[in-house]
Amino acid sequence: MGIRSWFGLDRPEAAEPVRSGPPTTEQLVGALDAIELQAREGKVPGVVLSRLLRVTRIVRQTLPRLDNLGLGSAQGYSVMATATDYLPVAIGNYLRLPRDWADTRPIAAGKSSVMLLVDQLDLLGTTMDKVYDAVCRADAEAIIVHGAFLEQKFGQASTGGALGLGPDPVQVAPPPDPSLAPGPLAPPAPGPLAPPQ
Repeated sequence: MGIRSWFGLDRPEAAEPVRSGPPTTEQLVGALDAIELQAREGKVPGVVLSRLLRVTRIVRQTLPRLDNLGLGSAQGYSVMATATDYLPVAIGNYLRLPRDWADTRPIAAGKSSVMLLVDQLDLLGTTMDKVYDAVCRADAEAIIVHGAFLEQKFGQASTGGALGLGPDPVQVAPPPDPSLAPGPLAPPAPGPLAPPQ
């Protein structure tokens, strides 16, 4: 302990303040990269790795659209928690067990640890599929709303037909071709009339 410490002059630099709030997209991608690496280095069975990669692929597809949901939403939270908590805990719990024991000993409902992990990953995959579907539907809904706005503002589409946004779209027929119109009718030709029968 030197003289500087007596006067408080050797204090370490203040650490950067801890960022509060939801993780950034980059942090979520980093969490996905880390869990994939952990699984590969831990040499998880192929049945586990394939399911893990399915979940991480869906989460990666969802991340660019996450702003549409917002992390404050239940679906946004599920995506964030899957990347930062649910997957790391599931894989970590499995990797802490001796492999032969985890893969062969039934521990719940007659299932081994590896089969329970597969079930958990399947559940996460199904849930992330539903979240991704909801995000895409929200974007598709925006197309429908915008199309309805355009129809209201500018009327029906031109000869290309209706936008088909309502329950019964109206088809617009193209205008008739004037070259195909019949000419003036000629008077009937004189001739004998057929006798009435």
